[in-house]
Amino acid sequence: MDHYDSQQTNDYMQPEEDWDRDLLLDPAWEKQQRKTFTAWCNSHLRKAGTQIENIEEDFRDGLKLMLLLEVISGERLAKPERGKMRVHKISNVNKALDFIASKGVKLVSIGAEEIVDGNVKMTLGMIWTIILRFAIQDISVEETSAKEGLLLWCQRKTAPYKNVNIQNFHISWKDGLGFCALIHRHRPELIDYGKLRKDDPLTNLNTAFDVAEKYLDIPKMLDAEDIVGTARPDEKAIMTYVSSFYHAFSGAQKAETAANRICKVLAVNQENEQLMEDYEKLASDLLEWIRRTIPWLENRAPENTMQAMQQKLEDFRDYRRLHKPPKVQEKCQLEINFNTLQTKLRLSNRPAFMPSEGRMVSDINNAWGCLEQAEKGYEEWLLNEIRRLERLDHLAEKFRQKASIHEAWTDGKEAMLRQKDYETATLSEIKALLKKHEAFESDLAAHQDRVEQIAAIAQELNELDYYDSPSVNARCQKICDQWDNLGALTQKRREALERTEKLLETIDQLYLEYAKRAAPFNNWMEGAMEDLQDTFIVHTIEEIQGLTTAHEQFKATLPDADKERQAILGIHNEVTKIVQTYHVNMAGTNPYTTITPQEINGKWDHVRQLVPRRDQALTEEHARQQHNERLRKQFGAQANVIGPWIQTKMEEIGRISIEMHGTLEDQLSHLRQYEKSIVNYKPKIDQLECDHQLIQEALIFDNKHTNYTMEHIRVGWEQLLTTIARTINEVENQILTRDAKGISQEQMNEFRASFNHFDRKKTGIMDTDDFRACLISMGYNMGEAEFARIMSIVDPNRLGVVTFQAFIDFMSRETADTDTADQVMASFKILAGDKNYITVDELRRELPPDQAEYCIARMAPYNGPDGVPGALDYMSFSTALYGESDL
Repeated sequence: MDHYDSQQTNDYMQPEEDWDRDLLLDPAWEKQQRKTFTAWCNSHLRKAGTQIENIEEDFRDGLKLMLLLEVISGERLAKPERGKMRVHKISNVNKALDFIASKGVKLVSIGAEEIVDGNVKMTLGMIWTIILRFAIQDISVEETSAKEGLLLWCQRKTAPYKNVNIQNFHISWKDGLGFCALIHRHRPELIDYGKLRKDDPLTNLNTAFDVAEKYLDIPKMLDAEDIVGTARPDEKAIMTYVSSFYHAFSGAQKAETAANRICKVLAVNQENEQLMEDYEKLASDLLEWIRRTIPWLENRAPENTMQAMQQKLEDFRDYRRLHKPPKVQEKCQLEINFNTLQTKLRLSNRPAFMPSEGRMVSDINNAWGCLEQAEKGYEEWLLNEIRRLERLDHLAEKFRQKASIHEAWTDGKEAMLRQKDYETATLSEIKALLKKHEAFESDLAAHQDRVEQIAAIAQELNELDYYDSPSVNARCQKICDQWDNLGALTQKRREALERTEKLLETIDQLYLEYAKRAAPFNNWMEGAMEDLQDTFIVHTIEEIQGLTTAHEQFKATLPDADKERQAILGIHNEVTKIVQTYHVNMAGTNPYTTITPQEINGKWDHVRQLVPRRDQALTEEHARQQHNERLRKQFGAQANVIGPWIQTKMEEIGRISIEMHGTLEDQLSHLRQYEKSIVNYKPKIDQLECDHQLIQEALIFDNKHTNYTMEHIRVGWEQLLTTIARTINEVENQILTRDAKGISQEQMNEFRASFNHFDRKKTGIMDTDDFRACLISMGYNMGEAEFARIMSIVDPNRLGVVTFQAFIDFMSRETADTDTADQVMASFKILAGDKNYITVDELRRELPPDQAEYCIARMAPYNGPDGVPGALDYMSFSTALYGESDL
């Protein structure tokens, strides 16, 4: 193997260095490689009369491996070792590996020990290396070799077939159509390709494999299920299988080529002679056509209309489209035939062909060059003429369009600019007209470009000698004159609008100033009229004095108010003057206020009339308030005497009722004297009532000269009369109680002293706590129930207080109960005799009938001792007569 082959092999084998000891094959790929590599090896081993069954076992001793290499290489290897020991096997495998390495194949990670040990990965890797070197490396297609060459060969052969797109050596072959296409391309009689379906890969694969095995001597290296059942078939298995197709078909092609070579030599001479005759005729016809065509292309007669020029252009296009292409094809075919003829003559070692004079290829090319030069010049002239005419037509149409648009835009604009609508417009309307005019001016300025464009187009049409230039110039002049007139009218209307706006703004400012000053002045006059006509209500001399002062201050502001009125009227007069001077047509009244000068003058006159009326009313009210003040002072002087006098008498009566000076008769006498003096004070009360009547009639509701009202005096007077009467009655009741109970004066004094002591508030009554404390101090030891019973006696109305009279009644009753108990005991002993109870009969016998029945009726709920019915012991007897609360 030379250096190039060695280098190429090393370069291609470089990617196969992935066969290391740790490589893990996909189980499906391993199965496919076992089957494919085994079939490939057997296809060569059977030439030596042997085969293998198990690829990793049958190559372990190295003998069949060396035999395989001898068959595929055609060379003899070193004599193998015939021993059965491991060392002999390793020696044989090493000889095989050394032979492979001597062919320029670099073995990576593949050692004899792994092959002898039956390492399936290393064995498959070694067989793949052999396949690459001896079955694939030598494949060469269009300067590509090995894998790329094989892939390119497959692509070239299957290119015409539908649904076949070979891009790799795995999934591109999965549907089976690639294998079928290769067979059909070389042996179309073996497969009906039109009946194959892409969606039936099993049928396609089985058909290809069966046909290849039966007719092409290509062993079946894979099962269809192995390929369809995997997502990505093993690339090495597919490459091995496809390389068998390549070698099978390439041998047949070489035999066919040799058979056809002889026939081809015989046909060459006949073809050459026919080519010479064809060349002479084609050259003569083509040169004649060129000589006729060039004068037509050199004709430069101009046309005046676009239609005529377009007809010439159409004729030229027909020439290009219909007449010239066949001649181009003839010229091309002439050159091809000439070159083909010369090549065939040279290849067959015949002398070169020499055409007749003037019909050389160079002569034809020169004539063709003149034709194309004339054609180019004619085309340029046609296009320039057409562009010129198109430019004129385009400019004329553009002029008409722009002129029409401009004239349509200017229609009515002069009448609009001459309007005098601003003479009757308000300020807001004037401002709107100004904005509208500004918009028109912007629009006018925008149309300036169009006018300039129209003039420029007209100028260009004149320069290009447009046939209708006079009408274009007349229309352009009219447009320019109208444009100048529009500019002058626009300026004039702007000046009029701005002048009117300035006048109306002045009037508007005066109107606004008038409104700003008239509104508060009008409000002031309306407030003044309301105040001057307001019915005032005062109750004191100070209030009327305050109103009078305020009125005087108001009158002091009238001169300034009159000046403001005159100033407001002056603003209105200035507006009137401007309107009359500049003949402004006012569309309406002041937009800022509805207050007119007539209203201001009318209200001002009314205010001046109301001022003296107000003066008179304030004077009369001032006199009335002075009279009321005298009444207040008169009532206050008397009330300030009577009120303290009533209070003093009340206090004195209270002291008399609780003091212990003298007997009860002395206290009663003293109290009757107080009662008489009080009754004698009644005329002063009556006089005060008369004064109060006058105050009420005068509608006087307050009096700063006294804190006493008539109601206070009445209540105090009535309380005084009630208190003196109640106090006299209490003293009289105390006298009756004292006499009825036999209470001495000393006891009464003790009762009074105890009551006064525990009357901590000195009000003549004790509350519940004070009364409890008083009873405890007097030796009563009682619970809540007993105290409640006592309170029900002294406070039957449950007011929570104890009066001195109730206290005396309770104390006198407690004193009397002790004597009653002794009397009851004596009576019981008389009636009962020696017994400790009495019966009903004894009561009826000893007591009067009515008293006996009374006692019997009260005895009914009680039983005597020992369960004797209708009999009572002492406690039951006393309870029946007096009750539990009485004893």
